[in-house]
Amino acid sequence: MIVLHARPSPGFRDAVDAIFGPGVVTHVDEAAPLDAVAPDITALLHVLTPVTPEFIASAPKLKLIQKLGVGVNTIALDAARDHGVAVCNMPGTNSQAVAEMALSLMMAVLRRTCFFDARTRAGQGWTADPSELDQVGEISGRTIGLVGFGHSAGLLAPALAALGAKIVYTARNPRDVPYEYLPLGELLATSDIVSLHIPLTDETRASIDPFAMKKGAVLVNTARGELVDEARLVEALTSGHLRGAGLDVFAEEPLPRGNPLLGLPNAVLAPHIAWLTPETLVRSLTVAHENCRRLAAGEPLLHQVI
Repeated sequence: MIVLHARPSPGFRDAVDAIFGPGVVTHVDEAAPLDAVAPDITALLHVLTPVTPEFIASAPKLKLIQKLGVGVNTIALDAARDHGVAVCNMPGTNSQAVAEMALSLMMAVLRRTCFFDARTRAGQGWTADPSELDQVGEISGRTIGLVGFGHSAGLLAPALAALGAKIVYTARNPRDVPYEYLPLGELLATSDIVSLHIPLTDETRASIDPFAMKKGAVLVNTARGELVDEARLVEALTSGHLRGAGLDVFAEEPLPRGNPLLGLPNAVLAPHIAWLTPETLVRSLTVAHENCRRLAAGEPLLHQVI
C-alpha cells in the first residue's frame, strides 16, 4: 500500500492519479493519524506531518518514506534506520517555486504590498498618510545575502543580480559562482536583505540572530522556522531594528492564533507554501513514482538519505 499523508488540493489529487494511476495511492488527511493503515503500508509519501518512531515501529511492512521535498527533519531517521526503512528526498524539484517565493516575499516587504492592498480595499489607498511611502524601497542597489547556496539560491541569485542587487552568500564551502563569499556573521552584518536557504540541523538551529543583522535590514525565510530565534525576531521587528520580514515558515506550524507575528504590520506571512505549485507537484510525484517502482523491482533508489 502506498499512502499520501497530506491534505491535497483537487489538482494535487488529479496529479497523483495521473502519475500513479487511479486508486493506486491511498489518501490520509494530514490531520488524521496513520494508525488504520500502519499494518499494510509499504511506502509513505510524506509532506510535513512528523513521521514518529512510534509510527515506524507500528508499520511492519513499511520499506520507504519518500519525502515530497528536501528537508527530512520531520522524519525520525534513527528509527527508520533501525527498522530498515529507506528514506529518500528529492533535491531540486521545488527549487524554482522556492526561489520565486523568496523573491516575491522580498518585494512584498520592500513595496509594502499587503499594507497598501488592505488600505486600498478599505477605500484609504489614496488618502493614507504620505509618510507611509517613505518606507518602501527597491531591490536594485541593495546587498542581498543568501545563507546557503543550493538549488533555490542558485536560481534566485542571477534574478536578483539582473534587478541590480549585489549578491553575497555563505555556505559550507565557497562555490565557483560570480558572487562574493562571506562568513555568516559578516553576511548578516552587511546585507540589506538576508534570505535563508539551508536545512534545519542541530548546527543550524537558531543560528540566525535577527539582532546580528544590519539595522533596517529585511529577513526572508522560506527554509525552516527554527533556523531563527523567533522571540528575538519579534523583538527586532517590533523595535524597528529590522525593517521587515517575509516568512513562509515558523517555529510552530500551524502558526498559533496568539503568535505575536500575526499582529506585526511589517511581517508578510504565508503558510509554508513556498514549495507548493502544480509544477512542483508533478516533478515531485514523478520522482516518488519512480522510487516506488524501484522499490518493487529491488533497484537502487533515487536520492536515498538512509
